[in-house]
Parts: sequence; C-alpha cells; structure tokens
Amino acid sequence: MWPQFYEWIALFIKWFHVISAIAWIGASFYFTWLDNSLEEPPKWKKDKGIKGDLWAVHGGGFYEVAKYQAGPEQMPQTLHWFKWEAYTTWLTGSVLLIWMYYFNAQAYLIDPRVMALSVPVAVAMGIALVALGVVCYELLLRTKIATTKSVFVLALVILAAVFFYAFTSVFSGRGAFIHMGVLIGTIMVNNVFYKIIPGQRKMVAQIANGESVDPAPGLEGKRRSIHNNYFTLPIIFLMISNHYPMVYQHPQNWLVGLCIMVISAYIRHYFNLKHSGVSKPSVLIGGAIAMLLLALGLSWPTQKKLSNNLSEDTAILESRRSINDLKDHQRQALQIISQRCGTCHSSNPTDEVFTIAPSGAIFDSWEDVERWKPNIIARAVETADMPFLNKTEMSDNERTQLKQLLSQ
Repeated sequence: MWPQFYEWIALFIKWFHVISAIAWIGASFYFTWLDNSLEEPPKWKKDKGIKGDLWAVHGGGFYEVAKYQAGPEQMPQTLHWFKWEAYTTWLTGSVLLIWMYYFNAQAYLIDPRVMALSVPVAVAMGIALVALGVVCYELLLRTKIATTKSVFVLALVILAAVFFYAFTSVFSGRGAFIHMGVLIGTIMVNNVFYKIIPGQRKMVAQIANGESVDPAPGLEGKRRSIHNNYFTLPIIFLMISNHYPMVYQHPQNWLVGLCIMVISAYIRHYFNLKHSGVSKPSVLIGGAIAMLLLALGLSWPTQKKLSNNLSEDTAILESRRSINDLKDHQRQALQIISQRCGTCHSSNPTDEVFTIAPSGAIFDSWEDVERWKPNIIARAVETADMPFLNKTEMSDNERTQLKQLLSQ
C-alpha cells in the first residue's frame, strides 16, 4: 500500500510543479518576445511617454500593447504582477526534490559506485552545493567579467561545468542532473525575488509618489530576466533527463549534460534574435547539427554502457561470493529479480531496447535490491507495469512470491 501511495503523492506534486513551470516559462517567453517585438510608436504616443508599442491578434480580437519609457502619469488602479508563477514553481520543485530524492535518497540520490554516503550527508551536500552555486552566480555578476557579454557567457559555462562535475562526483547520475536543474531553478527564482520584483516595487512607488524613476533597478531586473529566459531550455532538459539514462548514466555524464545545456541556450538565442527582427537560421541549424552529432557520438557502438570499477569477470565473481552469503529468502528474491528484471536492470543489460539500466536502477547484488526495494514492490507487484510489457513473462505467482520475500 505505502509504495503505491508514495507514487501517488509524487504524481500530484510533479503535476502541480509542471503546471506552475509552464506558467512561468510561458510568461518568460511572452514578455521577452513582447520586449523584443516593440516598434517605435507614433508621436502622440511618444508625447505620453510611451517607449514602444505593438498590435496583435489572438482569440478573435485585437490587442494594442504599449510600454512606457518610465511609467504612466498616474498609477492605474489594477496592476498585474508576474511573480507567483516563479515562486510556486520553485516551492513545488523543492517539495518534489525532498519527496523523491531526499526521502528516497538511497535509491535516487546515493549511488555507492560513485560515493558511499549516508542519507543526512547526501542531503546536506545537495543543499550546500545549490546554495554555493547561487552565491557564486551573484558574485560573478558583481565582477568586471559581467560587463562583457561574451566573457560573462564563457564564465557561466565554466561555472556550470564545475558544479555539474561536482554533482556527478558525489551523487548518482540521475540525482546529479536533478540537482543541476535545482541549482539553475534556484538562481532563476532568486533573480525574481532578489532583484526583479524589488526593482519593480521601487519603480511603482516612485511613480505613485510623483518622483522621477531611477532606471538602475529596472535595467538590472531586465538583465536578470534575460538570464532567466536563456536558462529555460537548459532547465527543461535537466528536468526531463531522468527519463533518459543513456545521458545521465554515461561515464562523462556531466560533460554530456553540459553540452546539451549549452546547445539548448544557443537554440533559445535564435528565437530571441528572431523576435528582435534578426533572422539567423544558421544559429538554429548549427544547434540542430550539434545535437545530432552529440547523439551520434553517444550512440556509437564503442561508447557503450556505464563502466564499472570492476571488470565484468571480477563483477561476476563478486556477485557469486555475495550470493553465497545471503539468507534463503534473499537468494530466492535475487534469483527472481535477476531472471525477470536483470535483462534491463543490470550493469550490462542484454535487452535490445534498454541498453542502459532505466532510471539508473541496477540489481546486480542484494545491496542494489535493498536500495530499490520500495520501487521494485511498487512497480513489479503493486502496479505490475514492470517488467516493461512483461517481456520476461513474469507470472502473478512470482510477483506475489517476490513481495513476500522482500517483506521479510
């Protein structure tokens, strides 16, 4: 009952998180498009302080949108703010991180093949690295490096590489990719909370009091908004990466992930240029070619499967030794799992489709089974959706027996 209930709660949290993220990313895309698409207004609008305007048609009607240079002469009674999309996305994402990766750290976050960690240490390291990454980003913005766009972008890539490598050096591949996404998401919401919204509040207060508007907070808010806009495609990739073990289980997973992040941001650059009236299809084509070459390189037969510290023969020998030390119910459970699940969930899968263990779940030893026990019961017994399409013909009797054996 509990494993299935755990999955239901995870589903609702993730559902809420995705809905919030769509709203936030949609707002980011829309306002960046809006800002880049503004045209020079007629004189009578300029005289009213309007910087740019545009006309749009949607939903069976016409829209006239105008952006003021500073602000209107009188503050409108109703002013729409865009902040809770960001806050709700981060809050639901944090709850999801805790529920999936911290409460179930032994399965999704900790991988003894990478580093043997206790749950409290792993959780503390995850939080500390994310917080440190946000601090490093803030410090970088306060250096002269941030004044030169190309140098700043290079510095951001290097910073991302350092933290991506750090995450993959201590966590499972799946846990590392999610924490890299959490780091970027936290930087984005920090931009909203720490600079964008306070700057807007200051501007609104100055206009309401009839004061001249200080442009500095607005310019800083716009800079942070642009950063968030370029972060959107990389973070979307990181958040869906848990479905693709060939990426996060690769021996150089941090480098693979970093390349996809850079390509994603580069592709986003094409759309931002296009909305500004600059058409550079070479950017989009270049990004697509880079992605294709990366996929071909990772799929090449010589780039195969997650390497272990032990050779295959040594691993088999160690596995036999460990089996001899098991209790009867453990040995029987491992035998069923090896026969019905091992074609996919092993260091060297034999399945033609799943050549890398899905979700990074490897059941080579009883220690592996212990890590994934709740998930095995939930998927192979309660919902019975595993093995996938029941390729290995796991019977109902075996499912019942496996639950009894794993419950001892």
